[in-house]
Amino acid sequence: MKKNKDKCRVSVVIPLFNEEDNVELVYKQVTDALSGHLGNYEIIFVDDGSTDRTLEVLKEIRHRDPIAKVISFRRNFGQTAAMAAGFDYASGEVVIPMDGDLQNDPADIPALLAKINEGYDVVSGWRKDRKDAYVKRTLPSVIANWLISKITGVRLHDYGCTLKAYKKEIVRHLNLYGEMHRFIPALASLSGAKVAEIPVAHHPRKYGASKYGISRTFKVIVDLITVKFLLSYSTKPMRLLGPLGFGGLGLSVLFGIFALYMKFFDALTLNRNPLFLLSVILLFMGVQLLSIGLVAEINVRTYHESQKKPIYVIREILVDNPDS
Repeated sequence: MKKNKDKCRVSVVIPLFNEEDNVELVYKQVTDALSGHLGNYEIIFVDDGSTDRTLEVLKEIRHRDPIAKVISFRRNFGQTAAMAAGFDYASGEVVIPMDGDLQNDPADIPALLAKINEGYDVVSGWRKDRKDAYVKRTLPSVIANWLISKITGVRLHDYGCTLKAYKKEIVRHLNLYGEMHRFIPALASLSGAKVAEIPVAHHPRKYGASKYGISRTFKVIVDLITVKFLLSYSTKPMRLLGPLGFGGLGLSVLFGIFALYMKFFDALTLNRNPLFLLSVILLFMGVQLLSIGLVAEINVRTYHESQKKPIYVIREILVDNPDS
């Protein structure tokens, strides 16, 4: 294949874990979808510590076609880490991650790019007609998507769809952990990204077995708590912990007054009054929450100041040209 020296337009990132039967087919589908339509592009395969022949097949593809890049992990780090590596090594103006199990359809990539060209920063795929088991995969996904949309304020039908399109500047500075890759549209909203969603095709898995089960839902919930904190309180943690701390102190004083009233007017000793114990517990809880809030505020300032990291994101700067 002739190598185009123009600036890379599209980087397709494909995480793989034990997908030896799918790799060649995925490569063919992507090249068929992109060749001759989207200018210069690259395919970045990330082998997430596969124990089958996935890496060998990838090396064969790379030998035939230099447009395919291969990143191989020493062990299995998970889909989020694989996507993060792909983002780091992507050179395209638009980065498009997709699954390597043939359930995503590369033929939808032009539609994602067309939406990006309308001025959006993130375009998320929506598997409107999903081909997975309803009870084990689809129903938990519907509930999770509703919950994520409600908590983050970024309303999407399908956060779990890997097939998305991102402008490179959106994912360049994202630090991803846990299962955070599914929350990228919500995290991108921190920098004011414009997010859209379009329906995409979804196919049943033909080869291999799914690596995900219902247990993944609990990991998503834990990460969702982190995302909510990042969206609402990452630069002002005292706004969350302060009211909780003062609320605890207020209840402590209130229950303490009731306990003293019962001691002096109802002859109920403090050591036999559960309100007194509750008052003491709330007192310590309130002090701890306020202390943690102060420490968090210091950490936030240290984080931003030590890295000279601004608390804002600039889209563009329009100024008068002093030389004009």
